[in-house]
Amino acid sequence: MKAATAYIQLNNLVHNLGIVRTKTANSRVWATIKANGYGHGLLTVANTLAFHADGFGVARLEEALAIRADSIETPILLLEGFYAAKDLSLLVKHQLQTAVHCIEQLEALEQAILVRPLRVWLKIDSGMHRIGVRPENVNMFIKRLNACPNVAKPLHFMSHFSCADELENSVTQKQMIVFFDAIAGQKGYRSLAASSGCFFWPKSHLDWVRPGICLYGISSVSSITSKILGLKPVMTMTSSLIAIKKIKKRESVGYGGRWIAENDTSIGVVAIGYGDGYPYVAPDGTPVIINGRRVPLVGRISMDMLTIDLGSYSQDCVGDEVILWGENLPVEEVAAHIGTIGYELVTSITSRVNLVYT
Repeated sequence: MKAATAYIQLNNLVHNLGIVRTKTANSRVWATIKANGYGHGLLTVANTLAFHADGFGVARLEEALAIRADSIETPILLLEGFYAAKDLSLLVKHQLQTAVHCIEQLEALEQAILVRPLRVWLKIDSGMHRIGVRPENVNMFIKRLNACPNVAKPLHFMSHFSCADELENSVTQKQMIVFFDAIAGQKGYRSLAASSGCFFWPKSHLDWVRPGICLYGISSVSSITSKILGLKPVMTMTSSLIAIKKIKKRESVGYGGRWIAENDTSIGVVAIGYGDGYPYVAPDGTPVIINGRRVPLVGRISMDMLTIDLGSYSQDCVGDEVILWGENLPVEEVAAHIGTIGYELVTSITSRVNLVYT
């Protein structure tokens, strides 16, 4: 028997980037590999895509430094920028590009003494209201960044959509208008599209796109499956059946006795739980696959185990593989049962889950 194991198909990762390339043929690609490569393993993902992507997008300086320490020279963009002025020398040393989204970052750049200037992307708040410079302040930021000797010229520009996964929502179009108005007449590169933008908002493709979740074979739009988009799932999450217990009608299963059998049945115990990143909140009925058929999760998720209803005529055996999500059980579908998104499931995997690359 094997413990919780995520099989990562690297050929599918490259395939999915190819799909993005086809959709955004006139754009360069920042492959977004933050959050441990969306749970798929930062360095393996980086090495796999190093000669396929034009650059990498990461959230934290530590992610960028780990990539550089693995002798990967692909351009890297810090999507949230730097967190402390003392980090600027590291950005220069490792040739990292950075977003600037607030006055504190601007002032740090102005006050720093650097051996060479940095490539800077001014992040504009076009309507998401999370991070970014408000449109009315953009001209001031542009003027000061252009005057700063620590900023390489030309200055580049980016923003992020709040509702791009809602295809009928007019907010995305409004955000594009705000962005274009804010940078009218500027010469630098422009970047708007993340995964949803790449597939559904062609006017947002511009000079660079920033695909993330789609690279891992997961649709960013709940109403459209990854298969329809031509994407292939990169991760298959599995574990093993470690026990089978026959129970009688009206007997309960698990903590709190949440699930009560309506008939005599066989309960399978699977070696995976919230200690591995499988959500504690997963409800009864969440599907898994065993021996080619779907069966429902029953009972509360434990730290190390979960329980499934194998049925009264089960021929399953201890040691059989159980698939939590993968090619025939899309992670988006599992997430919908749980009331979350595929992003959360794949990025929540803990370190005790084995990653096996194929």
